[in-house]
Amino acid sequence: MKTVEVNDFIKSYGRLEAVKGISFSIDKGEIFGLIGPNGAGKTTTLRVIATLLQITQGTINVLGIDVKEHPDQIRKNISYLPEDAGAYKNLTGRQYLQFMANFFTNDSTRDMVEKGVRIADLDQRIDDKIDTYSKGMKRRLLVGRALMNDPELAILDEPTSGLDVRNAQEIRSIIKQTAQNGTTILLSSHNMLEVEYLCQRIALIADGKIIEEGRPNDLKQKYKAENIEEVFMKVVQ
Repeated sequence: MKTVEVNDFIKSYGRLEAVKGISFSIDKGEIFGLIGPNGAGKTTTLRVIATLLQITQGTINVLGIDVKEHPDQIRKNISYLPEDAGAYKNLTGRQYLQFMANFFTNDSTRDMVEKGVRIADLDQRIDDKIDTYSKGMKRRLLVGRALMNDPELAILDEPTSGLDVRNAQEIRSIIKQTAQNGTTILLSSHNMLEVEYLCQRIALIADGKIIEEGRPNDLKQKYKAENIEEVFMKVVQ
C-alpha cells in the first residue's frame, strides 16, 4: 500500500485554479520532494494532504484513507510542519513539547517529549521561554515537535528554514534516520542541494502542474545536468 496516492488532484479558490490535476504517489519509508517556484502550488498541495484544506476535485488517499471522507482518521497518524509555523512564546521549549504531546495520546507522554527534546537539541535552553529563542532555535524545536510522535507520514515544508549550515545538516540527518525507521517523508524545500541529498524521488511543479518526476540521478542524466538546480532551471523555463 502506498502511503500517499494523489490522482488528478485539483484545488481551486473561486475562479483561480491553484493546482491543475496533478498525480503522484509516495512509498512507505520514502523521502519524496515536491519542488517548484513560489506560487506553483506546493504549499497548497501539502496542506490538502495534511487535511487542512479541502480537495476541489480528484482523489487523495493517505495511509489508504480518503482525505475528503475521513480527515480525522488521517490526522491521528501524520504530522505537518508549515514553513511559517510558530510556537507559544510564553511557554518554555519543554513545556511546548509537552503541550503538543498531550494531543497525541492519553498515555504517558514522557518518551515522546524526551524524543522531541533530543531532536531539538537545544541543551539547557530547552527550559527557557520560546520568546527568547532565535529563529533557528525555534525551527529546531518545531522539527522536534513534528517528528517526536513517530508519525507514519511527516509533511515538512522548508524543514531547515532559518538554520545555519551545521544545524541544517543535523536536521537532515534526523530526517533521513526517521525515514529509515519507517516514517514516510513528504517535503518541500527551496534548497535544491538539500532536496538532492535527502530525496529518493522528486516532482517538479510549476503553474499548478507537475512537469517532471523521478529519481534525482535519473533526472540529472536525462537533462545532462550536474545537479538538481540545473534540472530545475531547464525544466521550469
